[in-house]
Amino acid sequence: MIQLEQIHKSYRVDGRDIPALKGIDLNIAAGEIFGIIGHSGAGKSTLIRLLNLLERPSAGQIRIDGDDITALDGAGLRSLRQQVGMIFQHFNLLGSKTVARNIAFPLEIAGQLGRAAIDARVDELLELVGLTEHKHKYPAQLSGGQKQRVGIARALANRPKVLLCDEATSALDPQTTQSVLQLLAKINRELNLTIVLITHEMDVIRSICDRVAVIDGGKIVEMGPVTQVFLHPRHATTQRFVSEAEHIDEAAQADAFAHVPGKIVRMTFIGETTFEGFLGNAAREFNIDFSILSGRIERIKDTPCGQMLLAFTGEEAAVAAAFAQFRSRGIDIEELR
Repeated sequence: MIQLEQIHKSYRVDGRDIPALKGIDLNIAAGEIFGIIGHSGAGKSTLIRLLNLLERPSAGQIRIDGDDITALDGAGLRSLRQQVGMIFQHFNLLGSKTVARNIAFPLEIAGQLGRAAIDARVDELLELVGLTEHKHKYPAQLSGGQKQRVGIARALANRPKVLLCDEATSALDPQTTQSVLQLLAKINRELNLTIVLITHEMDVIRSICDRVAVIDGGKIVEMGPVTQVFLHPRHATTQRFVSEAEHIDEAAQADAFAHVPGKIVRMTFIGETTFEGFLGNAAREFNIDFSILSGRIERIKDTPCGQMLLAFTGEEAAVAAAFAQFRSRGIDIEELR
């Protein structure tokens, strides 16, 4: 669906070229929700703005549905931006227009529909985003979440193939953020719409994304299914995101458990094993004991998963046999001590 090949982007500042992106390779499949996460200045905003040519790459190719978009201008560029909708962190609504007229605006610019068809499409979109009763209000009369729903409806007006979300929930409170994310997930399911979102918040990625790319210093440093990337982070940047989100201080944790007896391991389980009593069963079968030092159970999008830090005591051969049984059931065990 979307392919980026060796994308570079530099800005000219005080007579010098300052690189923002350095050789980005990326493939995004049709119908998936793809997240791009990075700290401020990592290059994620530049990257997403390349996908509708709000920024042009300094080098490399961008293909959408097999078409190289980097050479587009004029009518081709206008057509691209009808196919690639975008929602923004600060909504970017027209304060002098009602909700209905904000949503109608891109349809009026496209000039392909008459007034009756535009009004019908606006009503359809208002129902989709849950704002039918706010049709005649102005942006100043809306909450932040309602404004973002108007922004989503407006971005969908021309029936795009791709929806770009530029920090779309960063200005919202946690409850409203979840509401907007649930709406995006609904749109993805019902319209089979490809969604690309950037964020610096790991919880946003975990809530709705299928895959994620971690960007740092203008480069993709880690990429894969969200469950794999965040449960088994390899790169230091990803590890920092996980530690920050879980409020984990690994050095302090190591000190706290220094005097705990036994073999300390980190266990990761995904899917149905999340809810099974495998620990108690193993303790009885192999005559071993375990202590739960820390842990969490959550969902990453629709997948239940969990991670625990445990200390196992007992005969070494019995503990090893229990670990072998766990691994045979797809449970990952990382031996820490």
